[in-house]
Amino acid sequence: MFKATRLTLAAAVLGASTFAAGAQDFQPEAPECIAPANPGGGWDFTCRQVGKTLQDLGLINKTMQVVNLAGGGGGVAFAEVVNKRATSDDLITAASSATATRLAQGAYPGNTVDQVRWVGSIGADYGVIAVAKNSDIKDLPQLLDMIKEDPRSISVAGGSAVGGWDHLKVLIAADAYGIEDVRKVKYIAFDGGGEAVTQLLAGSVQAFTGDLSEAKGFVESGDIRVIAVLAPERLEGEFADYPTAKEQGVDAIGANWRGFYAPGGMSDEAYNGWVKKVGEMYASDEWKTTMEANGIAPLDLQGAEFDAFVKENVAEIQEISRKIGIIK
Repeated sequence: MFKATRLTLAAAVLGASTFAAGAQDFQPEAPECIAPANPGGGWDFTCRQVGKTLQDLGLINKTMQVVNLAGGGGGVAFAEVVNKRATSDDLITAASSATATRLAQGAYPGNTVDQVRWVGSIGADYGVIAVAKNSDIKDLPQLLDMIKEDPRSISVAGGSAVGGWDHLKVLIAADAYGIEDVRKVKYIAFDGGGEAVTQLLAGSVQAFTGDLSEAKGFVESGDIRVIAVLAPERLEGEFADYPTAKEQGVDAIGANWRGFYAPGGMSDEAYNGWVKKVGEMYASDEWKTTMEANGIAPLDLQGAEFDAFVKENVAEIQEISRKIGIIK
């Protein structure tokens, strides 16, 4: 049912960066980034790593304040920006394929993709499926066989809401493996990947679905073991030992873009300024090092290009969600 689409493979695309005039002089007075989940997940990583790099490069002259605002798969943060922070020039909010998924499925009541301004991407995370280090589950086919035999015997935890991007990644893998009714896969949602991994380590669930940047620290600490990366081929460097789903006979690919949106009423000067800053940071050697260290794939889109990309992504996820019965 689900083949790798142009947008799920967009992590391999390098886009051209364009910046509007008037952006050069903008400096946020009190730079702030909302991470729409608890500490430890991908949105938190996005805010903190980007904030640090922007300051290290001199692109902002004050420390970025990171505010964790969990709830509703990002819906609490989205509503906060739209309803209470609509004209803030100092604010950006971390977003990802999970954000696009919830918008596509109408999961942010009364809110739409057009109510905010889409700033830019900072790369893409490939999805992973992992188990606890001491788990008896050795590979992805074994996990999917267990789900196929008794769907209720396996609980898979993720940091997105039910029907969100973490959930969809498991469903895409299950569908690719021939599980007829993927809606029977038992998925448990938590507010962020960090919390989901904590439940995996506690033995409350049998598997974790998330992104490589979320899983990296837990792999390094010896707590979890990645049984599949949802990439078209093995990643390079320190991630080369992680097997892909595809090489295990499961043709499933899932790339989670990461980036930012800004309040819909942000001034053009501020918006163009943030677009320029994110673009310059992305092009820096410092960010390339961060991407390599965290298994983040290239995705370089800013301003109007990123806006068009997100809106097309939302439309595509709507189509996928209808196919699996999440929306009508």
